[in-house]
Amino acid sequence: MLNIIKFVILNRKNYAYLFQVKKFSAKIGILFVFFSVFSCNSVKKVPENQYLLRKNTLLENNKKPKDTNASDYILQKPNGRLLGIPLGLFIYNWAKENPEQDYWVWLEKHPKTHNTLKKILSEKQVNRLGKSFLVSGKDRMFKDIGEAPVILDTAQTNKTTNTLRAYYRSNGYFNATSEYEISAIANKKQQALVTYRVETGKPYFIDSLLSRITSPELDSVYQAHIGKQIIKKGQQYSLTKFAKERERLNTLFRNQGFYNFQQSAINFEIERDTLVENDDQGINVRTEIGQYTDRSGETPQQKPYTIHKIGKINLFTDSGFSNENVKYDTIQYKDLTIHYQGKLHFRRKMLYNAIALRSGNVYRDEDRASTYRQISNLRTFKYPTIQYIYSPTDSLQRTLDANVYLTPLSRYSTNLNTELTHSDIQTFGIGGSASVQARNLFRGAEMLEIGFRGTIGSQANIQDDTRFFNVLEYGGDLRLIIPRTWFFLNTDKIIPHSMTPQTTVQFSLTDQKNIGLDRNKLQGILRYSWNPTLKNHAILELLDIEFVKNKNPQNFFRAYRSSYEHLNQIAKNYNLGSPYMDANNNLDIDTGVVNFLKDVSDRKITLTNEEYLQIFNVAERYVRLTRNDLIMATSFTYIFNNSIRYYDPNFKQFRVKLETAGNLPQLFSKVLNTETDNEGQRQFFGVTYAQYIKTEMEYIKHWPVGEQSMLAFRTFAGIAIPYGNGKNIPFSRSYFAGGSNDNRGWRAYSLGPGSSKSFLDYNEANFKFTTNLEYRFPIMGALKGAFFVDAGNIWNVFDQTKDTEWQFDKLSDIQDIAISTGLGIRYDFNYFVLRLDLGVKTYDPSKNMGSRWIRDFNLSDYVINIGINYPF
Repeated sequence: MLNIIKFVILNRKNYAYLFQVKKFSAKIGILFVFFSVFSCNSVKKVPENQYLLRKNTLLENNKKPKDTNASDYILQKPNGRLLGIPLGLFIYNWAKENPEQDYWVWLEKHPKTHNTLKKILSEKQVNRLGKSFLVSGKDRMFKDIGEAPVILDTAQTNKTTNTLRAYYRSNGYFNATSEYEISAIANKKQQALVTYRVETGKPYFIDSLLSRITSPELDSVYQAHIGKQIIKKGQQYSLTKFAKERERLNTLFRNQGFYNFQQSAINFEIERDTLVENDDQGINVRTEIGQYTDRSGETPQQKPYTIHKIGKINLFTDSGFSNENVKYDTIQYKDLTIHYQGKLHFRRKMLYNAIALRSGNVYRDEDRASTYRQISNLRTFKYPTIQYIYSPTDSLQRTLDANVYLTPLSRYSTNLNTELTHSDIQTFGIGGSASVQARNLFRGAEMLEIGFRGTIGSQANIQDDTRFFNVLEYGGDLRLIIPRTWFFLNTDKIIPHSMTPQTTVQFSLTDQKNIGLDRNKLQGILRYSWNPTLKNHAILELLDIEFVKNKNPQNFFRAYRSSYEHLNQIAKNYNLGSPYMDANNNLDIDTGVVNFLKDVSDRKITLTNEEYLQIFNVAERYVRLTRNDLIMATSFTYIFNNSIRYYDPNFKQFRVKLETAGNLPQLFSKVLNTETDNEGQRQFFGVTYAQYIKTEMEYIKHWPVGEQSMLAFRTFAGIAIPYGNGKNIPFSRSYFAGGSNDNRGWRAYSLGPGSSKSFLDYNEANFKFTTNLEYRFPIMGALKGAFFVDAGNIWNVFDQTKDTEWQFDKLSDIQDIAISTGLGIRYDFNYFVLRLDLGVKTYDPSKNMGSRWIRDFNLSDYVINIGINYPF
């Protein structure tokens, strides 16, 4: 009997294995047929005796080049591919070449149909049908969104060899040679490979650095900064470094008073031994700068470069409202002469601080650029014009008078905006806002903005609500922006005006009706921001006061149905009856649930340790989300960004934030001896205030990979630790995992904490770590693709959580990091990017240790993430 059972089991296993093999073979067969058919279709529009360019190969000394930039100089690129499929070419080939001509041929072959159409439509309308979408429009669309076949062009190939040779020579390989070879692909009709071969020869190195500068003052500045040279002795020759050295010198001289200096005046004379038998790869470099050519007279004259200083500074505040014949009133403020019409509407000190130029200082491009930035920071004027003229009182022409022309913007302006929104909680939303701005409110370029906003949206997981628009949020904002550091102490030496400081005072009131609890939020912020350098940004929120009032706490278990169902199941195990259960033997959602939690907490109902722990988690969440919150925080954020363009392939950003809350109300509550709540926590104005310290770090880096592709990396770590009056972190300041900008194999709030199989509706914790890696590549035109790996989780640390699965308290908890993988499609609309990512769980920490790596994937396992712009 035992042998029969074994035989049946073994045969069932074999049958299952055979079934899986057949399914796998069938999939491979289908893919093979698809690729075979598609391969034939690739050359559908390739003319006879010509070839489709399938692949380029670049060999440097018969090896793959270490320099990935070299392939960028190949002029003809093959059609883009997605998973090996030239999707753009496939779509382009759907289009007919002459659909209108085919239409007329078809009408000639079907005269009866032609006559019928003319009876129904006019002759002109029948003619127009040839241009309609159904006849030729769809073909134009296929050509627009598709990609035409790249036909091998030997003229471009020849040009590429010259370009590659020039590129290698620009990097010190002066004896480089290049050639190409075209080979047809076997078993691939009309498809060819092009192999480019470059023989570099030995590179040349800088043997000596000399200079010959005829202007003494210019030479003096050059010698004083010679230690900052970009080109150095012993370096391999690089044309790029010579270009950077030329830029450095131009910037140096134009910031040392040489107003009339031009970058074209810098020349590098290079000498090298061209005799092959000498085999000498050393080159001598001489930096040469001649005299200045003055073309202001009838005949050009050679003059030495001289240092210029700033003389008078004139500021015209109303240049856009008049012509040259209108007289200006003038007023002097220090070394600034202010010209205005009628009444001066701006404070003199504000205007003076916005101008970086100072009389008597040497001319500097940096001061001009700083003046542009500082005036733009005022948000009161259009882009300024700065004009330099030689002072009529200086016959040597070494003094420059500066004229700054300003055109004020309208005193009042309005903004109306509508937008489609998507967030990790709100599936779809339609938002609108209206605001009014009043500029120069107190004559110091202050701007007051009053705005109103509202959003209606759809949230799929609200229980017992079948309406599509079931989320409503509206509110108002009052914001005052002051273009300087508004503080009771003088901070000009710490944060000068060149750092474009701003002070923002903001008040906002928001009313939310979403998951059933509904709430009001009142917030006030005092924020300072400034830019220490062009690549650094600092934000100090000296005061961030947030008060959250939950309007319907009694609806908690109606909104959070998963928590209710879990409690209900436990309660049913004990036949509790009245006053806990209703007539259907379910926990009464109005009074029974709260009584059940209270009596369990008071040990009036005896449960198992596991059930008690689960109920503790629900009770803790219930208290946190139904009580009113008062947060009084201070935070400092520092951001380093190496590029203003987020899509730069070498983009790099580092952000660190430190926040602390509750210290100010703690001070007042102790002095005033304020009352405490039931758990002994002090209250401020009758509300228990939060107290915690929080820190975050984020690093983002992009690397160019191959042709038009990019590798993007992001890592984030954040922790918020309650202390003093705080026992946990307010929900609005905690962390969650999952969603379209996080771990994309999980929906927002569904991952973690830790390895728990959490039954809570919205999972959050006070410690988070996440890292993301994404490979982005072009598909066709504005359509882009991506493969990604997301890893991370949230945990509870240093709070009241008792469940060890939720906690991060030992190094081995790193094994609870969740991993998801997936692919994405993005369409670049120039102004924004529409993103669709499909993520799937790859390593699930909520499963048992031996089953965490997921090997079997179904289509239903993929999570659809819709987002706007790139996630990082």
